[in-house]
Amino acid sequence: MIATLVIGLREGLEATLIVGIIAAFLRRNRAPLAPMWIGVGAAVALSIAVGFGLQLVEQALPQAQQEGMETIIGAVAVVFVTGMIVWMRTHARTLSRDLQASASEALGRGTSWALAGMAFLAVLKEGFETSVFLLATFQASSDTGTAALGAVIGIAVAVLVGYGIYTGGVGLDLGRFFTGTGVFLVFVAGGLVLTALRHAHEAGWIVIGQQRTVDLGWLAPNGSLRGALVTGVLGIPADPRVIEVAGWLLYVVPVLAIAVWPRRWRPSAARVPLVRSLVAAGLAAAAVVLALAVPSTGVDLPRTTAVSGDARSVTADVDGAAAVLRIAGTGREARLTLPASAHRRVTRSGVAADRWQVTEDVPAADRPTSLTLDDLVGLFGRVPVGISPSTDPGPFTARWAVRDTVTLTTVGGGVLDATRSERDVLTLSGGGLPAARTTTLDRTVWAVPTDRVDRVTAELAAARTRAAELRLWDTWLPVVLLVAAAVQALLALRDRRRAVAPPTTTPGTDPSRGPPADVPARSLDHAVR
Repeated sequence: MIATLVIGLREGLEATLIVGIIAAFLRRNRAPLAPMWIGVGAAVALSIAVGFGLQLVEQALPQAQQEGMETIIGAVAVVFVTGMIVWMRTHARTLSRDLQASASEALGRGTSWALAGMAFLAVLKEGFETSVFLLATFQASSDTGTAALGAVIGIAVAVLVGYGIYTGGVGLDLGRFFTGTGVFLVFVAGGLVLTALRHAHEAGWIVIGQQRTVDLGWLAPNGSLRGALVTGVLGIPADPRVIEVAGWLLYVVPVLAIAVWPRRWRPSAARVPLVRSLVAAGLAAAAVVLALAVPSTGVDLPRTTAVSGDARSVTADVDGAAAVLRIAGTGREARLTLPASAHRRVTRSGVAADRWQVTEDVPAADRPTSLTLDDLVGLFGRVPVGISPSTDPGPFTARWAVRDTVTLTTVGGGVLDATRSERDVLTLSGGGLPAARTTTLDRTVWAVPTDRVDRVTAELAAARTRAAELRLWDTWLPVVLLVAAAVQALLALRDRRRAVAPPTTTPGTDPSRGPPADVPARSLDHAVR
């Protein structure tokens, strides 16, 4: 409730101040106020419609899409509140003068409807920001009804205070008010950053940096006043993750500095480009240091590995989607070409791998053509089903069909697993059998030991997890720092061009075009300074 009350109070007061300045200007120039109020009413109605529309669209989406939309709404809300804080920080002193100059220009076109459009756009901006920001805060709040009540109270108080300032009955140091509420809203927006990152993870958009940092259950126990303040108002969860803490710090520290930095400490206009250039260089240097200093992690599999069975080792030569498998036996080496048509991308215990599988029929010239019962027991470990030693004594005529299958699995060109297996289809006849009997016999010719495959797969999965954890620090954070550095560099170039550009003079405009009405416009001018 506290967060939504402050949001409604601040945003509502900004809107009422703008409307009050325009109304005072119109009264001073004896222009009708009806078009302005029409614009204000249309903007308020459209802002409310936007808020309800976003809520209805979100409720109609499946769970994963709802999480994604809440992420977008939270991000937009953070952008809006940041822009609001920065804009009011830089324009509060000249708000009245700038608005009156714009109003004078609009009224000079000969119609008050231009001022209606000006009021409509001004209130629509504040109203749209309020709708998105409140909707994001409602989503992060555990009690939507109380949060909505806080917003209504805040807007109502803002309207009363704004009217009091307009009539001159209320004196308020708006500079301190906007600074104080700005500091509070920085922390509220920081909580929205945390919430948006949590929703992005639940939507499946962000999977890195999900390691828990600290347990804040002692600071924000459920059902307590502290829990309502820390979790409900500031949006800080009891189990913040690494990426959430990083996002919170990257947002709160610079924006809070902008909100509270004393004006007397600000550099002069001539030194601003130099300061921006130094900031850009520092951000770029930090990005480079992170990218180089964070250690890379991974498991490099060898291309050659030992196997058990009729071979000693196998070596994989991978070339894109094709591969050559070299099988080393006792004093000889066989080569098997694995074409691209046999290639598939597979996942083994969460590890992405390349697999080739080639199956072919091979001659059965080395297989016996006659088998006794003892031979069958030696092959199968028992008498095959369907053959009775008493009625089917043998010997039997044997026909063989042999199918050979070679499977190779690699990760990064290194051998993860490799096997060669045979399936013998044996057809027996004669020996007392009333009809031919067919059975199968599977055997592994050679294979990478199972314990080695399991161990390497576990190492690869662990390395993948570590790499995902470090990607936040060696990739994404440097990217963010480089983007910030580029923005500061561009702003520095803009400031340098402005410094060397010849000053332009514009003829002054007199906003008072008639006898002044009995409107205390000075109170508004004084209030926004």
